[in-house]
Amino acid sequence: MKVYGLLGGRLGHSFSPQIHSVFGDYEYRLFPRAKHEIDEFFSKREFAGINVTIPYKQTVIPYCDVISPIAQRLHSINTITVQPDGTLHGDNTDYRGFLYMLGRAGISVKGKNTLVLGSGGSSHTVCAALEDEGAKKITVFKRSDIENYANLIIDKEIQIIINCTPVGMYPDNGKSPVNLSDFPKCEAVADLIYNPDKTELLLQAKKLGLNYVNGLTMLVAQAKYSSELFTGTQLDEGMIEKALKSVRNEMRNIVLIGMPGSGKTSVGKRLSELMKRRFFDSDEIITRVYEKNPAEIIEKKGESFFRLIEATVISEAGKATSAVISTGGGAVINEQNIDYLRQNGIIIFLERDLGLLDVTCRPLSSGKNALQALYNARIPLYRKYADYIVDGNGSIEETAKKITEILK
Repeated sequence: MKVYGLLGGRLGHSFSPQIHSVFGDYEYRLFPRAKHEIDEFFSKREFAGINVTIPYKQTVIPYCDVISPIAQRLHSINTITVQPDGTLHGDNTDYRGFLYMLGRAGISVKGKNTLVLGSGGSSHTVCAALEDEGAKKITVFKRSDIENYANLIIDKEIQIIINCTPVGMYPDNGKSPVNLSDFPKCEAVADLIYNPDKTELLLQAKKLGLNYVNGLTMLVAQAKYSSELFTGTQLDEGMIEKALKSVRNEMRNIVLIGMPGSGKTSVGKRLSELMKRRFFDSDEIITRVYEKNPAEIIEKKGESFFRLIEATVISEAGKATSAVISTGGGAVINEQNIDYLRQNGIIIFLERDLGLLDVTCRPLSSGKNALQALYNARIPLYRKYADYIVDGNGSIEETAKKITEILK
């Protein structure tokens, strides 16, 4: 079987093997290499074709015998194939992948004022595509511009923003290269980052009601076009959607919110077993780290102190992928927690009747009146933030299976 793969620096979190498994029946490996190993890698040539990622898209140019016109124009290669005569052919499928991403998201740049964040290799690809698609104006913010963002003169006419920087990428979640409120005419945002699924930039776009898209679509589309170069076989465009669905389902977290005692921990643990995912419980993490359970912390230090440490725990848990996350009943009080959880998660509200809630060792809901008051205050928040609402009045098994059916 022919061997294909991905050449790059750090590849530990790459989803490329999973993506390529959808496109072809071939072996696809990861080839993490340091710069001093590149000569040996090409001299051995133990591949029939490779994709190339950061930081080697320009490094590989001298190793190619033939370079496609688009790769020459962009001075960037992300796909190399070994031809029948043994020569290496360098190409660039990022350009087509980016255009597919815009088209799928319904983002038209024709006649629009655009802003490109970053001036590296991906920025060159994006700028070329914007030019070819008829953008009215292309403004580029270099990394130095972003670092001095407070002193920048902002063009208020910008309509489309594309982020080509790593600002906000895992593990440095929660950062944004710009503040979207500074761009009153902005109508759409594209972020080439795909981990997290929703960067801080895209969370801003969501809150403002803007059209937005992350970089996963571009990653999958360019992989499809690369696979066609590898195998010489034309693939149906529907294969992109199939691969997208597969990777998104694998990456996303399942986040459970709901009243104290609604069964989030028990249902979450069962879900993790059924779906073969890691399980995080914010209250259990707090108990382990602080050697006191939430009730004890609230009793001794007060609720405000507890909410601060809860937010810290949730901010880290929200960075995970492919996990089930159970939150404390009051996590929804702090909207920032929801942003943390929405980065990679789909939020499910376990709705359980008041009379069925377990209020044992729960100081904020002890007593019928306190429980009712808490219920009245939080129910609107649970419903506001939930992507799905699930009836949690049945058994643990029944509730967990309802959630798996929804996710299908």
